[in-house]
Amino acid sequence: MSADDPDAYDELEAAEFRAAADAAYAELLGRVGEVAPQPRLEPTRRAVELLGDVHRAAPVVHVTGTNGKTSTSRMIESLLRATGLRTGLLTSPHLERVTERIMIDGVPISDEAFARNWDDIRPYLLMVDAELAADGEETLTFFEALTVLAFASFADAPVDVVVLEVGMGGEWDSTNVADGQVAVFTPIALDHTQRLGSTVAEIARTKAGIIKPAATVVTAIQPIEALDELRAAAAIDEATLEIERVDFALESTTVAVGGQLVDIRGRAGRYTSVFLPLYGDHQAQNAAVAVAAVESFLGDGTVALDPDVVAEGFGQVASPGRLQLVGVEPTVLVDAAHNPHGAAALAAALQEYFDFDEFGFVLGVLADKDAHGIVAELAATASRVDVTQSSSDRAVDAEELAELVRDDVEPDAVFVHHELADAVEAARVWASESPRRAVVVTGSITLVGDVIALARDGGWK
Repeated sequence: MSADDPDAYDELEAAEFRAAADAAYAELLGRVGEVAPQPRLEPTRRAVELLGDVHRAAPVVHVTGTNGKTSTSRMIESLLRATGLRTGLLTSPHLERVTERIMIDGVPISDEAFARNWDDIRPYLLMVDAELAADGEETLTFFEALTVLAFASFADAPVDVVVLEVGMGGEWDSTNVADGQVAVFTPIALDHTQRLGSTVAEIARTKAGIIKPAATVVTAIQPIEALDELRAAAAIDEATLEIERVDFALESTTVAVGGQLVDIRGRAGRYTSVFLPLYGDHQAQNAAVAVAAVESFLGDGTVALDPDVVAEGFGQVASPGRLQLVGVEPTVLVDAAHNPHGAAALAAALQEYFDFDEFGFVLGVLADKDAHGIVAELAATASRVDVTQSSSDRAVDAEELAELVRDDVEPDAVFVHHELADAVEAARVWASESPRRAVVVTGSITLVGDVIALARDGGWK
């Protein structure tokens, strides 16, 4: 290779880093998957302590809930970054590449840093694995190891503040080794009932485990049984509880080109006519929670944010896979709604924010989800449903899912495709027959990730 060809050298180096990151990810995948989390904290705590308490390298805003966790986390991170802070953000799951989960100052961690940090922590993870095996316990899981990697990456960067999205639940989620000075709760509803509990109260009790002594708790409006659990947990830990519509609020939202204009009353300030480039009233509500969380982190809720910071923070926020436009001829939207609460928010947003007469859905659902509840929420909006399955080994078989869909949708409007590409193509052909039609891909995050890749590789307009 010639020294006169720096671009070729850079491409080779990038390919080597990508291969190293892919190899690290393959090692992670060799561990117990995140669909089977271990209800424990000690192994993760042991690993981060061996690494020099990397989980304490920066203050933490900790985010849990059933729906809206990722979007709210991204909004909080964007607002904090707009103030000039260097940020770390952990979200899950990813849509295409695992590096999306660990964001440093607003961009996915580089392949080089991902692989290097993995090499650095591997000996310590193996040490903990050996201790666990000696005690007859399961070695570190995928998500436990990934959480340790994220903390190590944030310490290595370094960052000024970390925004952590809980993987599942809260109390025993591996992110809970951190002590969040602000604990944020997005709407709580039924999901992961086999792991978290069969009632909203039980689920809220598990999620309330992220509340730490003397922390500030910021919560979206909740069902009364969930709010009672948060109140009780906050009282035990002498934490301050800030509740949407009481201590802060979304005052109004107006549909705008490319998103919406929101008026928010925060804990300390009022922010009017702020452009939010996301669709749906639920995203506006997430924005109100994010403002209150950042006010709580920066000034304990007593100092208003600079209006320019709010405008910049929200103006540059993105939430991939959440009512994301991936094609325009015809219009194709993807949304990661994977439970009835999320599907209801999606259906409402489609009616309020988009001017189409007919929506065709490409639907795929994972086996541990409430497929009937999802379909019931979407049925009234659907003119057509192309049923398929994602690349996940947990995907419900398309034929089985179609039988369920036909209970709520006119059978003649339901079509079955065992290949996702075939389902999307059929829906796009249908939508192309009228400018008043659009396609919506939803039902699982893995399905959405697969379609984003399909759109990119296919060069959709």
